[in-house]
Amino acid sequence: MAPKKSTIVLNVEQFIHDIEERPAIWNRNFHCNKAFLEQMWDELSGAHKLPSEVYVLDDGAEVDLDLGNYERFLDVTLHRDNNITTGKIYKLVIEKERTGEYLGKTVQVVPHITDAIQEWVERVAKTPVQGSTKPQVCVVELGGTIGDIEGMPFVEAFRQFQFRVKRENFCLAHVSLVPLPKATGEPKTKPTQSSVRELRGCGLSPDLIVCRSEKPIGLEVKEKISNFCHVGPDQVICIHDLNSIYHVPLLMEQNGVIEYLNERLQLNINMSKRTKCLQQWRDLARRTETVRREVCIAVVGKYTKFADSYASVVKALQHAALAVNRKLELVFIESCQLEEETMKTEPSKYHKEWQKLCESDGILVPGGFGSRGMEGKIRACQWARLNKKPLLGICLGLQAAVIEFARNVLGLKDANTTEIDPNTANALVIDMPEHHTGQLGGTMRLGKRTTVFADGPSVIRQLYGSPKTVEERHRHRYEVNPKYVPRLEEHGMRFVGTDEDKTRMEIIELSDHPYFVATQYHPEYLSRPLKPSPPFLGLILASVDRLPQYIQRGCRLSPRQLSDASSDEEENVVGLASATSSLRSLKISATPKNGVSNGCNGSTSTSDGEGACGGVDLTNGH
Repeated sequence: MAPKKSTIVLNVEQFIHDIEERPAIWNRNFHCNKAFLEQMWDELSGAHKLPSEVYVLDDGAEVDLDLGNYERFLDVTLHRDNNITTGKIYKLVIEKERTGEYLGKTVQVVPHITDAIQEWVERVAKTPVQGSTKPQVCVVELGGTIGDIEGMPFVEAFRQFQFRVKRENFCLAHVSLVPLPKATGEPKTKPTQSSVRELRGCGLSPDLIVCRSEKPIGLEVKEKISNFCHVGPDQVICIHDLNSIYHVPLLMEQNGVIEYLNERLQLNINMSKRTKCLQQWRDLARRTETVRREVCIAVVGKYTKFADSYASVVKALQHAALAVNRKLELVFIESCQLEEETMKTEPSKYHKEWQKLCESDGILVPGGFGSRGMEGKIRACQWARLNKKPLLGICLGLQAAVIEFARNVLGLKDANTTEIDPNTANALVIDMPEHHTGQLGGTMRLGKRTTVFADGPSVIRQLYGSPKTVEERHRHRYEVNPKYVPRLEEHGMRFVGTDEDKTRMEIIELSDHPYFVATQYHPEYLSRPLKPSPPFLGLILASVDRLPQYIQRGCRLSPRQLSDASSDEEENVVGLASATSSLRSLKISATPKNGVSNGCNGSTSTSDGEGACGGVDLTNGH
């Protein structure tokens, strides 16, 4: 069996150490290259340091990507208690023991840990996630692999829980991989049989077996899994690889999951309303298949080697692109490669990354921490500002845009952030009072906060629907230095959003630019498939030259903006629509023979009620 990555890393580290100690022996016997091994060590150890995104909830809880996916798909608001971890459970039990709630008894995994898990689930299951309505169903993801020591207390807790809440209130779905070896082309069910056998040995018998596979599995494979796993063939659901994740709920519906859960959990769902309920989702899934034209967005980040680092940002871009009927083409650019130092050491990489940036339709500068790659982000902001390229900055992206503007417009060449240079004479970005140096955990400005819009015209405010305030989620330790704000605004940088005390800058905007917007908060956390985030929607619209028309129509998408026609096709559509409008005016100007009016006035003027293609706007009630 091949060793694990961690083992390889440790061995390589020891190998390099031995080479340094006895170079002659190692070089003579193994002919190894120390530089190659050091490169291998950097790559292997770096794989363990690549950051995954931290998802932030309304109440400031920092959770993993799974909870973010649940929020996006279900369009609900989750809380810190929706994230149950081993650390939280053990801390809860230890605190109870310290306060004497166990009356001196020996604290054990069973029953104290398992009871704490069950009580936690029962309490959270009754907490509303949408308005004040009590939920009917609580979905619990028991992560990990059956048999892992980390998850065994949870497995035992749910074994007990099924008897605690009765069978009609407990349904278990087991997700398993069905591999398809290329050598044989035959789906292998042994991993599924083995995991189900392990699960049943722990006292849990699955009601549904969800099989993940590369290709659809046939009825014969389903029947085989049914025979060996003690479930009916209709309880084996195959979810194969699809073109879009938005097709997965529809595939599960086709497999009868709704009917099964309705009967199994006695939900009493009215099946006649089901088609109407999923119609918007069907339209969304269909749009992912039919969209033709692309929009290219360059993400200038620091962690681009690992896609999950910007998972929510990518999802928010996809939501906005689909809303305007565009296919998203993402280009990840390592910000380090845009710096002058790279031009000296690796000119080919430098020019390749700049070429990708220049060829993109829009630029997004996401958040991050640390000094690495900061100068590259600043240069990307400068290029977007000077070349009128649509740009959206998030968190560190806002700070980079402010520093760039101060350096190149205000003439403060040493402008910087105290995160990078604590002794800078012009600290444009400073740490906040909440930030406790040396104590990093949970000391940031986290969770949903209110942003107050300033008076005056603002593109980003119009994209939100022109409200006075907006609530978005934050995650940052540094902020724009308030004492530089008047000078920045004198030279054209507008701070159109602040906190309630008007001391913290939340949104910046350049008025003489197609779309140059940056936010201190993270709008990607509240983006939904059917409700894209306004800042991301503005970036996509500006990148396809549709933002002015969108704003003129009161921030509504016209038939022309929703169409997937090319520029030439659009001109033909407009011409055809104009001719059709003229013909319509001739036809409806005469009174019908029967004397009945058709409700149209026959006017040929292009009023606000008409669409961009000359047709009548159906959204205003005509």
